[in-house]
Amino acid sequence: MKTTTLPLRNLMNRSPLRAFLLIPLVLACFALSLTARAVTPAPDGGYPNANTAEGEDALFSLDTSQGGDNTANGFQALFFNTTGYQNTANGASALFNNTTGFNNTANGFQALFFNTTGYQNTVNGGVALAFNTTGYQNTATGFAALLNNTTGFNNTADGWQALFNNNGNNNIAVGANAGFNLTTGNFNIDIGNSGVAGDSKRIRIGTAGTQTKTFIAGISGATVASGVGVIVGSNGQLGTVVSSERFKDAVKPMDKASEVILALKPVTFRYKPELDPEGIPQFGLVAEQVEKVNPDLVARDEEGKPYTVRYEAVNAMLLNEFLKEHKAFVELKKEIAALRVTVKEQASQIQRMSADLEATKSSAQMVVNNQ
Repeated sequence: MKTTTLPLRNLMNRSPLRAFLLIPLVLACFALSLTARAVTPAPDGGYPNANTAEGEDALFSLDTSQGGDNTANGFQALFFNTTGYQNTANGASALFNNTTGFNNTANGFQALFFNTTGYQNTVNGGVALAFNTTGYQNTATGFAALLNNTTGFNNTADGWQALFNNNGNNNIAVGANAGFNLTTGNFNIDIGNSGVAGDSKRIRIGTAGTQTKTFIAGISGATVASGVGVIVGSNGQLGTVVSSERFKDAVKPMDKASEVILALKPVTFRYKPELDPEGIPQFGLVAEQVEKVNPDLVARDEEGKPYTVRYEAVNAMLLNEFLKEHKAFVELKKEIAALRVTVKEQASQIQRMSADLEATKSSAQMVVNNQ
């Protein structure tokens, strides 16, 4: 009987302990008792119980009284399978160590090689999911996709070495080396991005410096009546500005802090041709000028250079200045109203005094006439 070892020297260099651990692991597999073997050596062709084997030592250890509906095509495909059922292995040593795992499909050289009890995995690609042992419901498409996954489940990897180091759950990676850096994180989606070790519940699309523009249909012209504005961090993270008090500390009135905006200098401008070939007139502020007035009103790029203005903060400061001016205006209106009352009273007094004066003049004239 010939033996098989996993020729992944280059891949194992990424994990030095792999090479050391593989030898005793494979030897341990061969030390298993093959008491449930139906035929030794296994014949080429059909087995009882709807099993099919094509290739030397394919389905070598099958117990035909229990394992059924298996298909093995290739040298030592499904070699250690005993009671596993409804498995399909196409390729030399595909599903080599599977024993009781079921509903697995492995297409490719040594695909799902170390799988033992893992179930409902689908693999298309050489050495894809090779180190999987008990992980289940994973889908790997591409050479070495999900290679180092052992117990992770519900992962989908589509691309050369996608999710290569993953052992987490419910991760999705699309593209060559997509999610390559993920290790134990869960619920990540990496599309064209190598990911970050330990990430959980993150979506990463594209690679900084590689993709420089984004076009997504169905956004422009689509109104969301109750939506909020989306902002972009210097690291490319999308998000919204939260305003609930439960997210804030050290809340206090803005008071005079907003007065700095009175030193800002609004400008008109056009973006450079590489940014806007049409040269549409623009209105706004210059980040470098704003930085001199108040550095907190400037957003910076990854190099720490001024990149844009935090217009939402400027708007809040404008509101504060408006409210102060409005308060002053209201006070002024009150003063004017009071002055109007005073003037009206004074006019009435003057009118009475004028009437009294006229009466006095009339009385004096009558005295003169009587003399």
